[in-house]
Amino acid sequence: MKVAVMGAGTWGTTFGLVVCDSGHEVTLWSRRPELAAAINATGRNPDYLPDVELPATLRAVSDPAEAMAGAYAVVLAVPSQLLRTTLGGWDVPRDARVVSLAKGIELGTGRRMSEVVAEAAGVGADRLAVVTGPNLAREIAARQPSASVAASASHETALDVQRLCHTPSFRVYTNADVVGCELAGATKNVIALAVGMAVGLGFGANATASLITRGLAETSRLGVALGADPYTFAGLAGLGDLVATCASPLSRNRTFGEELGRGRSVADISRSTRQVAEGVLSCASVQALAAEHGVEMPIVEHVAAVIAGDLTPIQGVKDLMGRAPGRERD
Repeated sequence: MKVAVMGAGTWGTTFGLVVCDSGHEVTLWSRRPELAAAINATGRNPDYLPDVELPATLRAVSDPAEAMAGAYAVVLAVPSQLLRTTLGGWDVPRDARVVSLAKGIELGTGRRMSEVVAEAAGVGADRLAVVTGPNLAREIAARQPSASVAASASHETALDVQRLCHTPSFRVYTNADVVGCELAGATKNVIALAVGMAVGLGFGANATASLITRGLAETSRLGVALGADPYTFAGLAGLGDLVATCASPLSRNRTFGEELGRGRSVADISRSTRQVAEGVLSCASVQALAAEHGVEMPIVEHVAAVIAGDLTPIQGVKDLMGRAPGRERD
């Protein structure tokens, strides 16, 4: 089947490779015509995955209509805060499955990415899915073993997406809890920033393990308040993604946090990379969503304050450690 992957960054390109490995043809949309031409000429993505040879069944284009024409599935690999604007300029096929790869909460609206897709592109829940989990793109592109979930309100759609991207090295499970999967994917980026800051400040395994564990507790509280299945947060979309993102130097959010901990500014770090650290933008929207639902998320709050320039990383740590003690579980 033909699959359109809309976004030629690291994760979009990698996901296109996975779909090709699953036996399908991929049209990869790039915003920049020169990048599309380079991918077709070299069989590699020189800007994001220069060392990875791409399958012959992957072709890049710069026209979104051409990319989506006749596609059985349209995969959205666009940064979360650009998703609504980008979709506004596209005519997504009315009969295609639509898969969101973005992990974030929209600023200003508090919408999850599937909600943004539904509103901006008129896609019903019955043909909409999200793919999430421990998705460190460079490991997946190297065909190292990895597992993820395809979550959808429709079991048939989840099964369809599972078949589209299940390979010998990329194992996909289905899940019905779209809310929990998306909240876990958005919040883990913020927690990874906190873990990165702790590493950058020179703290060790006790600090990072504490942040991961308490970060998972915060994520679970928010998820349950919004109707998610608590078990989701113990699975691939929850704990699995959180551990991978917080532990690996391949994680953009963990790496961004490390640089903050070493004293660099948000603006300086952002200028030095073309990669998007979703947690930098989503921390404020996750914080706002938690406040709206009366959920206490102190790690998220302190990360948002550091990103906003209201706290330094070391002040954030001191404030977190100085909070009144309480019970581990309420």
